[in-house]
Amino acid sequence: MRTTRFAALTVSAVFALAACGGGDDSGSAASSPSVSAETSADAHNAQDVSFAQGMIPHHQQAIEMAELADGRAASTQVKDLAARVEKAQGPEISTMTGWLKSWDEKVPESMPGMDHSGMDGMAGMDGMMDSADMGKLKKASGKDFDSMFLTMMVEHHEGAVEMATTEKAKGEYKAATAMAGDIVTAQNAEISEMKKLLGEN
Repeated sequence: MRTTRFAALTVSAVFALAACGGGDDSGSAASSPSVSAETSADAHNAQDVSFAQGMIPHHQQAIEMAELADGRAASTQVKDLAARVEKAQGPEISTMTGWLKSWDEKVPESMPGMDHSGMDGMAGMDGMMDSADMGKLKKASGKDFDSMFLTMMVEHHEGAVEMATTEKAKGEYKAATAMAGDIVTAQNAEISEMKKLLGEN
C-alpha cells in the first residue's frame, strides 16, 4: 500500500511539473515584444536638399523683382500680381530654410548680400535673371516696366515649375514634395494670368 501510494504521488508530481513547464514556455513566447516599424515621415534625400537650396535663391529673386513693381508699374493688375508673389514666396523661403537647418545642410546666401557674380552664376538656370536683366528692370517704369516684368516673371515662373516638377518626381521628404505640388499649381496659374496680361498690352 505504501509503495503504491508513493508511486501515485510521484507520477502526479511529474505531471504537475510538466504542466508548469509548459505554462512557462508559452508565457515567455507571448511576452516577447514585437519590433515596431520605424516611421519615414522625416526621411529626406539629396533631391530634397537640392530643391530647397535651389528654390530659396530663386524665390528671393522673384521677391526682389516683385518689390520693384510698387513704385514702377503702371498696371494695378501687375502690382496685385507682384504683391501675391511676395506674400506666397516669403513664407516658403522661411520653411525651406528651416528644413536645411534641421538637416545640417548649407542655407544659400540671401540675395541682398549676393554679389553680381554670384547672381550671374545662376542666370539662365531655371529662369534666373542675370544682373543686366535686373538692372534693366530697375530702370524701367510705366508700361515698359509692366511688359518687361511680366516677360521676365513668366520665364522665372517656368523655371520654378520645372524645379518643382523634378522634386515631385524624385523627392522623398513629404513636406517638400507637397510644397513642390503647390508651386506647380500656383505658378502655372500665374503664368497663364501673366500671358493674358501681355496679350492686352
